[in-house]
Amino acid sequence: MTTRTLAVVSAGLSSPSSTRLLADRLADATTAALHDRGVEVRVEVVELREHARDLADHLVTGFPNAALRPVLDTVAGADGLIAVTPIFSASYSGLFKTFVDVLDRDALDGTPVLLGATAGTARHQLALDHAMRPLFSYLHAAVAPTAVFAAAEDWGAGGVAGELGARIDRAAGELADLVAARAPAGPVDPFADVPDFAALLSR
Repeated sequence: MTTRTLAVVSAGLSSPSSTRLLADRLADATTAALHDRGVEVRVEVVELREHARDLADHLVTGFPNAALRPVLDTVAGADGLIAVTPIFSASYSGLFKTFVDVLDRDALDGTPVLLGATAGTARHQLALDHAMRPLFSYLHAAVAPTAVFAAAEDWGAGGVAGELGARIDRAAGELADLVAARAPAGPVDPFADVPDFAALLSR
């Protein structure tokens, strides 16, 4: 079997959180779908709440600190990404947007991405299409057609096994197809765009 890396970014603010719960369900379903396609998976989970101060430092200094750099490299070097955020004021959270803001400009270029969101009410579900999908399209990510929204009532009796479970499985299958069809991502090389000074001096 080939092995691919799946990065899972959760922007939940509490511990435990419904955002992390949804992220884990999506990761488990995607892992199973990739196994069915003959692909082994290494899952790397990023809890943004653990890096809130690191992200704020990056915003004001322009550089990631030692704790944040591996997180950015994990996301940039992944073969696929699951990104889940709580919805506040009809859009993604400020913590989630801050993380996206500090990613390298081309970090998600062509990367298969599955979008997820949570909120207390189903009235916020359109945020996936009017806020999150345009954001990742701007980043040139390959966004899976199905995004998954989970309101508080979706976690009730039969929720995960019922309609929410069906949405998770459908979205996971779409992401698995995108990841399996893509050439494996290589390691992130921070010096890839450094000019060849010997060649420059020989001109």
